[in-house]
Amino acid sequence: MTFHILVTARSFANTPGPHHDYLRDNDCNVDLRAPQHPMSTAELGELIPGYDGAILGLDSCDASVVEKADKLRVISRQGVGLDEVDLKAAARKNIAVTTTPGTNGSAVAELTIGLIFALARSIPLVAQAMRTGETKRPTGWELSGKTLGVIGFGAIGRAVGVKAAALGMTILAYDPFWTQDVPGAERSDLESLLARADVVTLHSALTPDTANLINAERLEHMKKGAYLINTARGGLVDETALYDALKSGKLSGAAADAFVNEPPTGSPLLTLDNFIATPHIGATTREASLAMSLMAAQNLVAVLQGDDCPNIVNRDLLKK
Repeated sequence: MTFHILVTARSFANTPGPHHDYLRDNDCNVDLRAPQHPMSTAELGELIPGYDGAILGLDSCDASVVEKADKLRVISRQGVGLDEVDLKAAARKNIAVTTTPGTNGSAVAELTIGLIFALARSIPLVAQAMRTGETKRPTGWELSGKTLGVIGFGAIGRAVGVKAAALGMTILAYDPFWTQDVPGAERSDLESLLARADVVTLHSALTPDTANLINAERLEHMKKGAYLINTARGGLVDETALYDALKSGKLSGAAADAFVNEPPTGSPLLTLDNFIATPHIGATTREASLAMSLMAAQNLVAVLQGDDCPNIVNRDLLKK
């Protein structure tokens, strides 16, 4: 039997590797439709009919898209975020949704540490000034001896903590689902973490409970002059409140790899010298792309062939 597969995940489509061979060797006829931007519900809804499976990136896949999926049996997400996929709507049509846990943790953690360094020494600002013939020498600060607050202490948050601890930072961690102690990390409630940390970094999933987790009130709880890093999901931060905190000097700086609207065209945050923006590149390394792509392919094939797939995230909602 031949399976008809839609691929919209850009790194899957654009990175040569064994994931393409895996699909071909498992009787998959693949249609690569990776656009320059994540697909909207309207765009994806037009494409989805007729496919047995889909490998999606950050594309919007809500109930309206699922309803148009007349043959779909599996949505294989390349990544771990689920805020773009309506899990309940998929389950109502008995469509399994899978993710690729553990494949991009190192890449996102390394970007996070890189952004902390960039803020601490104003690297983008001074580098751009050099291009215009201007020399700027703002006084930076050293990471050693500072306190890092990690909100969301799953695999990525823990990886950031390990790397930061190696740089001499004290690690505070907040995660209501964290059950096991991690050597070198101090468990904290959210308010205490915000008050004590010199740098706060976000690694939580975006859910109704975490939307605008960092709002005006919580920004006010942060230490004056602290830094905020978000390499998770844009909706975790109230961007208007963040702009106000940066503009007023409450925060010395912030960096984000994720925004409510991507790309964040016209965002006032982009006008600030103490704000660093990157275009959702946390998982964009060759190593992470290859690992995510292969797991996404394996997840998809396992579901289509009726084999066990441990990475189904809406298993409890599916029809028995």
